[in-house]
Amino acid sequence: MHDHAADLLAYRRHFGDRLRRLRHRAGLTQEALADRADLDKQAVSLIENAHQVPRLDTLWHLARALDLTVSELTADDRT
Repeated sequence: MHDHAADLLAYRRHFGDRLRRLRHRAGLTQEALADRADLDKQAVSLIENAHQVPRLDTLWHLARALDLTVSELTADDRT
């Protein structure tokens, strides 16, 4: 039987790492990204550290803050 919970956790970790890389590439701190995305700094930290799954509206705000689309933000580049 396939362990979907483990897959989800792995994707949450991957997404958190991806968000951190994109934030660094944009030259932003967690606080600066949070300000641009109208989020709490703690929310950005929780997402980057795979402790929280972002809602769709949060993804949209993060993408806009990074000048990306939601598709670009959530792209699975683990190929």
